[in-house]
Amino acid sequence: MNGLGCLDPENFKEFKLVKRLQLSHNVAKFTFALPTPTSVLGLPIGQHISCRGKDSQGEDVIKPYTPTTLDSDVGYFELVIKNAYHFREMHFGDYLPVKGPKGRFKYQPGQVRAFGMIAGGSGITPMFQVARAILENPRDATNVHIIYANVTNDDILLKEELDSLAAKYPGRFNVYYVLNQPPEVWNGGVGIVSKEMIQTHCPAPAHNIQESANSKVWIATNEQGHWRTP
Repeated sequence: MNGLGCLDPENFKEFKLVKRLQLSHNVAKFTFALPTPTSVLGLPIGQHISCRGKDSQGEDVIKPYTPTTLDSDVGYFELVIKNAYHFREMHFGDYLPVKGPKGRFKYQPGQVRAFGMIAGGSGITPMFQVARAILENPRDATNVHIIYANVTNDDILLKEELDSLAAKYPGRFNVYYVLNQPPEVWNGGVGIVSKEMIQTHCPAPAHNIQESANSKVWIATNEQGHWRTP
């Protein structure tokens, strides 16, 4: 069992679906209840969970997801899911088998001066989790810069939440949106993420990056993510 949390790294535990909010034609936010109103999931920042379900053929599938909630959100956890068959078929009162924590990375407050994060599609969820944890911790002065790429404006996940963080933490949190098919009026990036975009919107590595770990780059195109040190 995972300490004070509800997760078990070896065995699946089931959590009840209590709310579903459709965010777009193929994206929804799912809220799952924890055992008590004061329970916490117990997921270390930077890690993810494994969720078990059925595919369209009725076969068992296990996929990784990162909750957008933190342990400061007691009594429940939330997943923002894009176009996953098992979640589309879930109804209120259904149970989701979950196992975790999973992943090798555990974020420690202040371990770097700045994060540069590059996300595509649902890859924003692990970055949102880490960014929110950093910014809401008064003892963590780390700056966060995100480049977030999608096809259209409607594909941007968690945009309201990301824009809210940018407004609440000016100078510490920046998000730059990139679209392949932007609307007629658009002030973000266009096309694919380029070297110039990264140089402009991500923190530059320090000359002594290997010794001091002053900045770190995180790249994600799914719900897990991969860490890179420039």
